[in-house]
Amino acid sequence: MPTINDILATGDDNAVAISGLDRDDLTFAGLRAHVNNTVLRLNMLGIGRNDRVAIVLPNGPEMASAFVAIAAGATTAPLNPAYKQDEFSFYLDDLKAKAVVVEAGSDSPAVAAAQSLGIPILSLTTRPEHPAGLFELESPDGYAAEPCASPGASESDDLGLILHTSGTTSRPKIVPLTQTNLAATARNVATTLALDPTDRCLQVMPLFHIHGLMAGVLAPLRAGGGVFCTPGFDALRFFGWLDSVKPSWYTAVPTMHQAILARAARNKEIVGASKLRFIRSSSSSLPPQVFEELEATFNTPVIEAYGMTEAAHQMTCNQIPPGQRKPGTVGPAAGPDVSIMSESAPTLLAQGETGEVVIRGENVTPGYENNPDANAGAFDDGWFRTGDQGFLDEDGFLTITGRLKEIINRGGEKISPREVDDILMDHPAIAQVVTFAMPHKTLGEEVAAAAVLREGTEASEKDVRDFASERLAAFKVPRKILFLDEIPKGATGKLQRIGLAEKLGLTD
Repeated sequence: MPTINDILATGDDNAVAISGLDRDDLTFAGLRAHVNNTVLRLNMLGIGRNDRVAIVLPNGPEMASAFVAIAAGATTAPLNPAYKQDEFSFYLDDLKAKAVVVEAGSDSPAVAAAQSLGIPILSLTTRPEHPAGLFELESPDGYAAEPCASPGASESDDLGLILHTSGTTSRPKIVPLTQTNLAATARNVATTLALDPTDRCLQVMPLFHIHGLMAGVLAPLRAGGGVFCTPGFDALRFFGWLDSVKPSWYTAVPTMHQAILARAARNKEIVGASKLRFIRSSSSSLPPQVFEELEATFNTPVIEAYGMTEAAHQMTCNQIPPGQRKPGTVGPAAGPDVSIMSESAPTLLAQGETGEVVIRGENVTPGYENNPDANAGAFDDGWFRTGDQGFLDEDGFLTITGRLKEIINRGGEKISPREVDDILMDHPAIAQVVTFAMPHKTLGEEVAAAAVLREGTEASEKDVRDFASERLAAFKVPRKILFLDEIPKGATGKLQRIGLAEKLGLTD
């Protein structure tokens, strides 16, 4: 199945493909017809294969179907609707977008950004009587389309999706993903999770991020199953959706799981009646304590996976029962080849040795766009360097010890913030924690942590430091611990270590 069109061929005509709030369901027959009509419409507007279409839409069935339908005949570039005009201007120019899709009547700053760059705006319209995900694309008044250079359905080597890296420490890099890349990951996720047509995913992840697009949308469609598209994650509404939608699974980042757990006790009846076959977690490390609480609360397996944009999402994944699940690991290879390489040379390391995680396979991007320096540093002897540090155990399960850029260098002592997180999460008063580096005049970097306390509990900085001192070497114990109502997160809900010291005023 090398293209999105091939992926969509799996589902039974009458099976539900996409659902949404207060809308009729869209069947696979309806979705396939909609995809074909959308590609024809794009071709009429002069947009074809490998032309870039930015999508600025809120989460929901139209965002999901727009990604699928546009990627079937062009290159999609979903952008975070929360960006400001300057950010939209940067991304639209960098992408060389041929059009921007927004909701009809949208007041998004993307509109002004596109207008300033002379990029046509396509208005997405829906009708209440139409099924969820069905839409039409309207061109602006006076739009004169040039003939489409490459009409028709996308082929396996065409680009289906373009995303930017987060750019935490450098200018965001463009990650192009081919139809083959996308199809490979959809297959890998569906196979790893043993998805079938009876499964229904509750899609809560942002759809401008690889996690939601691949695991939350394409993988279930590839299995012939359904996707219920929410307006985005909302811990207060989650249990209502769980009750009414009756999904067989959902996928989320750890902070979302923690927010769900914080409200689970108030929704015991819904939790007890839920039909979840499993819960999936990815995009950042799931603390073992959260893993265990999730499994105990929902009485279902928690499957932790490891993914990144450059791999079109999934690289490794713990196994569905009766396979193994190892809390604290991200499982064995689940699609691409996975190994550990020396950080300083293209030498693969032995089982148990710690080094940089490397991957290769048909899901891996062909390379950053227009960035030879980045490609030279990322690709080594046929392997892609992920920038993550870890090791493989005797069963081939991968443990991530941290991002190489996040490792704290305290006067020459290297400290994994993940290791400190795991210890601090055992403190009975701590609900959430993130360990990070803060500047130090003589050591270069010192260990700091930000924590959120469990409701109704108390703890002092000394309490937590004493707790850590009994379990960690002295140089790993945080010298500064801040208690916050909420830890700052990125756009996808992930806790971000890099830059946190500055955000919290610890750089003076």
